[in-house]
Amino acid sequence: MPLRKKPFRLSVWQRRSLKGLIHLFALGYIAWLFFAGVTDQLGPDPVNTLINETGTWAIHFLLLTLTLSPLAKWLPSPEPMQFRRMIGVYTFVYAFAHLLTYIVFEIQLDMALVASEIVSRPYIIVGMAALLLLFALTATSFKHIQRNMGKKWQNLHNSIYLILPLALLHFSWSQKTFWQEPVWYWMIGLILMSPRMKQWYVRYQKKSQKKSRDKNAVV
Repeated sequence: MPLRKKPFRLSVWQRRSLKGLIHLFALGYIAWLFFAGVTDQLGPDPVNTLINETGTWAIHFLLLTLTLSPLAKWLPSPEPMQFRRMIGVYTFVYAFAHLLTYIVFEIQLDMALVASEIVSRPYIIVGMAALLLLFALTATSFKHIQRNMGKKWQNLHNSIYLILPLALLHFSWSQKTFWQEPVWYWMIGLILMSPRMKQWYVRYQKKSQKKSRDKNAVV
């Protein structure tokens, strides 16, 4: 049920100010992380801290991106959707920084070791799959590409619902547990996915019923 009868709207100044704050936080935090790592302010294992922080915040931004659509319906307001592309791009930025930190600082650009790690740690493959899908969404997030792709654009961007379980599986597998911290992310993800899963189920039922009617009509 919508929170308000009249759609909620921000002024141009409010929207720009909020976007500016998000840019300031997202860019400022990742810049501070790498600065703190270089200046030895991230504890005894700065590389591990960098890997964990960039990966965790990539998930935070991903969950926030998925929150915007139901929030827009609940308010109701078109405003949350004005922030979806920006937050989605930061999801990719943090996920890419997560991978880059691992390859440059942990593996030290040893490609043979990277191949060995992929074989011995399959959760890296899961993470790479999520990252490649994020890259595809980021690269096609521009309006002119959206217009050119037509319906294919929406089909591609629906893969965000696949990215979430892949990212959470990668995180849980890397932590060697689905409990403790990972379970909270899975619970939030399930809550965000439940309306979409309900839609899929209703759509599946309608298709099944249509097929059944068509089959009976033929008989």
